[in-house]
Amino acid sequence: MRSRVYRSPLLVHILVVHILGSAFLLFLPGIPAARGQEPGKIIDQYVKAAGGSRALSRLQTLTIEGTFTAADGKAGTYTFDSKLPNRLYIELLAGEHSIIEAYNGKSAWRQTAAGELGTLTGPEGLQLEAASQFYNSHLLDLKKRKIAVGFVGHAQVRDQDALQLEITFPTGIKRQMFFDPQTHLLVKESAAVGGVEEDISYGDYRAESGVQVPHRIELRRGGDSYDITVTRVVVNGVVGERVFDFPRKSQVQLPDLKALFKEIDDNQKAIDRIKENYAGTRAEEETEYDKNGNVSKRELKEFTFFYLNGEEISTLVKKDSKPLSDSEQKKEDEKTRKHIDELQKKQAKKEAKEEKNKEEGKADKEDDPGIEVFLRVCQFVNPRRERFRGQDVLVFDFEPNPEYKARKMEEKVVQKLAGVVWVDEKAHDVARLEGYFLNDVKIAGGLLANLQKGTSFIFEQAFVNNEIWLPTYEEAHVGVRVLLVKGFKINVVTRYSDYKRFNVETLATIGKPKEKDAAPADPKPQF
Repeated sequence: MRSRVYRSPLLVHILVVHILGSAFLLFLPGIPAARGQEPGKIIDQYVKAAGGSRALSRLQTLTIEGTFTAADGKAGTYTFDSKLPNRLYIELLAGEHSIIEAYNGKSAWRQTAAGELGTLTGPEGLQLEAASQFYNSHLLDLKKRKIAVGFVGHAQVRDQDALQLEITFPTGIKRQMFFDPQTHLLVKESAAVGGVEEDISYGDYRAESGVQVPHRIELRRGGDSYDITVTRVVVNGVVGERVFDFPRKSQVQLPDLKALFKEIDDNQKAIDRIKENYAGTRAEEETEYDKNGNVSKRELKEFTFFYLNGEEISTLVKKDSKPLSDSEQKKEDEKTRKHIDELQKKQAKKEAKEEKNKEEGKADKEDDPGIEVFLRVCQFVNPRRERFRGQDVLVFDFEPNPEYKARKMEEKVVQKLAGVVWVDEKAHDVARLEGYFLNDVKIAGGLLANLQKGTSFIFEQAFVNNEIWLPTYEEAHVGVRVLLVKGFKINVVTRYSDYKRFNVETLATIGKPKEKDAAPADPKPQF
């Protein structure tokens, strides 16, 4: 049984309570090294051939420009920009072949040939984020970056032998790399970028500021092909942040965020009351990995749940797709009843305290960290209006405010975050939130726990019965080292479904919530 609280419109509890309390991390394993081939040695040989670790570690920005002729004979231009720590911009301009994709360190976006612009979510966004990590890593410190590498075998690239490696990013995205066994340079890579399969072949390497850069690039993207001749390379040139951000013409004026978030906070009690009309099913898949990236444990759990006083009250009903035995179910139901009793006592104390403060003329203090934490600690950029799951939403990126000095624990946690949020202004709620930690988060100075840099999460809701946003999907890739000794690496994916009307006053049948006479909603996310 697990209870969850989603009071803050930007879901501070996901960050402070849910993620820190659960201590989840994804660190997906690579393919085991084939006998006689060490992927680490192949990477080391590449690093040395590409200019050496010293030169590559000094590579802050890289710009590659070129020209190409598309399969239909149309001429075009190619632009590639990367910038530490995780910025990427790729542009192909050739009429109907034109496309722009970028990752600005907070969100991934694409602009089509028709000029349509949108934020990439789900696998498409994760793929572009992984591409940014790949190009900015220069294959250095992969272990530190939580990127696993495995040897696949020998392959043919342009009728020549090549050594194939597979790298797996913390989010589970995979990329294939092919190295020339003679020169040790990268001759090809394959991956899905922005949801489209790509094969990129490299040749005609030349030294640019001590770094080997290809001057011939063959790009196969979906059904299109581009033979690119590089005309200009700039190493460590000035590349502004605006290159990676949404085009200015697509951005809108942000509303008064303080006023908007206050409206959402004020509306939260009403939202909590509406939530108590719903019950549903939650399926969790937890996969735990050991220090070598091998699966050590995998569990599937299914819960029924409803809401009470803003909290999600859950009861375990299945493990590994099998219903619990009668005795096991009885124990789980008893746990839920005890939790309900505790929650009701807590609520009674809270109401008594509020009544006392009211009689004494004292102002109530917030028990939970609210949206004002984000307003103090973060800055908001790239505002735009988009459609999400059929609803009009306001989308904007958030990042730490470098001028604010965090004092409280929740402020220190939030100040290490970057990401993107989708807000339904009409319904006064958050439709989707993506974020990741820019640095480690130490609890009790690291003695109690250390939440690792790169920990990421996704939270998504759906508009149910045309009246309320309710959770539909969560994904957590979180790493924690506890008491300086044991490290946990777990991937958790949670799917909410089968929302039905529920009479919260009927708590006797905990495992089987009672339905009302309303049509069920099925807001399953499309990932």
